[in-house]
Amino acid sequence: MKRNLLLLFLISFILAGCMEKEITKMEVEMFNAAGDSLGTIKVDEVSEGVELTVLLEGLPPGEHGLHIHEKGTCKAPDFKSAGNHFNPDESMHGLLHPEGAHAGDLPNIIAEDGKVDAQLQAPQLTLKSGKKNSLLRVEGTSIVITEGKDDGMTQPSGDSGARIACGEITEEEAKREDKKEVTPPEEE
Repeated sequence: MKRNLLLLFLISFILAGCMEKEITKMEVEMFNAAGDSLGTIKVDEVSEGVELTVLLEGLPPGEHGLHIHEKGTCKAPDFKSAGNHFNPDESMHGLLHPEGAHAGDLPNIIAEDGKVDAQLQAPQLTLKSGKKNSLLRVEGTSIVITEGKDDGMTQPSGDSGARIACGEITEEEAKREDKKEVTPPEEE
């Protein structure tokens, strides 16, 4: 009997170690059309959606649109490969639109001297895999910054101008970030 209990415990322990850990945070590196890194946007699962911590430099001064897009591909120079705004509920565009907003519609960011240090909430999004509004879809998603501000109403994308920066959100990238966090530094 003790031997069977010990065997059952060992099997349970091994299976628990093989189960995938839920992703609750990740960093998205943002690149401009020239391929230069502008910094990162940290994405954290919180009780009411996701929280984005934007830490960037090298953007043109002024107000810029920030959106989650439906594909996890950022091919420069125009970033059209990212597809349209992430909109799993097929809503209208715009945080100010009475019938909006896309799940991927986010508040504008302001670059002062080219730098952005902001924290944003995205209550319609999650990092939980398998959910309709998950950023971690099979084809991934991306974060796109536009040259102008999103007016919050104009269809389909807020009349915010050209895409000037992009960062890919993929499950592979999230797992890579997660491994960096738990891997102890090598001893010298």
